[in-house]
Amino acid sequence: MFNKSIVTVSAGMLLCCIPFSSAFCASGPVAAAQVPSIVEAAARQQVTRWAEAAGLSEPQFSVTVVPGTRPLTGCQGPVTAQGADTRLPSRMRFVAVCAGSNGWRYEFIVRAQVTARIAVAASDLPPGKVLSDEDLLLERHDISSIADTIADPQDAVGMSGKRALRAGEVLRRNVLMAPTLVKRGEPVLIVARHEQIEVSMAGDALDSGARGDTVRVRNANGTVIRARVTGAGTVVPLSAPVTTSSPSE
Repeated sequence: MFNKSIVTVSAGMLLCCIPFSSAFCASGPVAAAQVPSIVEAAARQQVTRWAEAAGLSEPQFSVTVVPGTRPLTGCQGPVTAQGADTRLPSRMRFVAVCAGSNGWRYEFIVRAQVTARIAVAASDLPPGKVLSDEDLLLERHDISSIADTIADPQDAVGMSGKRALRAGEVLRRNVLMAPTLVKRGEPVLIVARHEQIEVSMAGDALDSGARGDTVRVRNANGTVIRARVTGAGTVVPLSAPVTTSSPSE
């Protein structure tokens, strides 16, 4: 059973939130005119949690409950409002339920307008360019219909665009990718470290990979090892040799 914390009291109506959910409830009796307020409270809680989960910088939002065509009636028992589809704040669906044998169930469309300071392209950028601090800015934008914005520009540093990016364009995770730092068939530097000792040797990449990827590398002795990509043309060994014979290319 969820613990309930009191949020506000209005016109004799006890409004409470249910932690860890997008639900709000109100003790009865509840007048018909009060039902949209319960739905709005649930929606505000949902948008607040959405903004926190996204790590948004200085989020601001407004919430509008769209009037339905079906007439509302009051409820003698408690009324609970909960999100049914809250993927995008610009169009959410909430359900209000009146408990009891004579209860009812209404669906509401709720629209939220959310703005926040998010990462944007500082200038026109060609596809494939590895992003640096100079390529990024923080600007306030309406992100009500965008689910994959980047709140911290540092999360985009080192990534590259799958396509050209326009100056001022909101950066989205689905248009960025980790650049290929090691390419199959090209030489790499294998760097092994242990405490204060560092040893490096040349090798050839047998796979392509981005930062953090595991690839096969043939070292100067002809031994194939698994290594993690750490930078452009640089890897660190992860394991014992995979095989001493030439792998199929």
